[in-house]
Amino acid sequence: MSSESRTDGGQTTTIEDRPLKRGPFSRWVENSIKNPQRVYRSMFYVVTVFFLLTTLFPFYWLVVLAVTPPRLLSGVGLYPPGFNPESFLIVFERVPFHWFMFNSFVLGIMTTVIVLVLASLAGYVFGRLRFPGKTPLMLAILAISYFPPAAFLLPLFELFTGNVGAVIGGVYIHSPDLFNTPWPMVLPFSALFMPLSIFILTTFYGQIPDGLEDAARVEGTTRLGALFRVIVPLSAPGVATAGVLTFISVYNEFFFSFLMNNGEAENWAPIVGGILGLQGQFDTPYHLMAAASVIGVLPVAILVIIAQEKIVSGLTAGALKE
Repeated sequence: MSSESRTDGGQTTTIEDRPLKRGPFSRWVENSIKNPQRVYRSMFYVVTVFFLLTTLFPFYWLVVLAVTPPRLLSGVGLYPPGFNPESFLIVFERVPFHWFMFNSFVLGIMTTVIVLVLASLAGYVFGRLRFPGKTPLMLAILAISYFPPAAFLLPLFELFTGNVGAVIGGVYIHSPDLFNTPWPMVLPFSALFMPLSIFILTTFYGQIPDGLEDAARVEGTTRLGALFRVIVPLSAPGVATAGVLTFISVYNEFFFSFLMNNGEAENWAPIVGGILGLQGQFDTPYHLMAAASVIGVLPVAILVIIAQEKIVSGLTAGALKE
């Protein structure tokens, strides 16, 4: 509080300045200047709320559509105007949705195994060996992951449908017709999702102390044996992370999953084929497609929760000392 003297007509008047009234935002800014931790916490809460809304709201909307009766779909809002859980049963009556889910799991497991084996070998080379041109080669491998899948569609489709051939030794040899088999999906998946796994495993393998591998080599183990007996077990969090990310990416993939088969369950069509198979010639049952999407998401959500616990436990129990 400050005072000011003013002379008016021979009389002296003292005016005392009172503190200004501040609003909630002004007080928050003043307190934040004094305590910057408030700003960091506020930013964390804002980002967390935004992330939860953008990730969980689509799933909530699928649930709302799935439990809404078909006759009330035109008036659906933020909450279902009715409750009809029969959609989750009708999905399996219209199409063999369990077989589509089985196909997705098989494609994901096959791709994950191929990616982890090859990425482990490449990660060992990039993470533990020194050779000229290592960094440019790593950047070139990572650049593959930035190519859009549509860029590979035409050549791969021609290759996997038996339309690519060459004359070798006077004999015309053409590529095998693999359409409606798992390989036109597994092979492109492996090529597209392997660069990220190589990068993750390279980081983890490079952190393993050299003394552990040297001890295994002294015992007579080869480099390949040391990789799978020492390096990979000690890098369990990295291997789990690469495997989970690869499986989820394959499970959610649409482009090659839609184009490399005819959409039938017996021809290895994944979940996307089952969801599209619910469409009729003259109608689009959004409630059934939403129910199928919810059913397809649940197993992966459970897998992610379990894998997350494994990764956290591996990070805390896998401390290395040399």
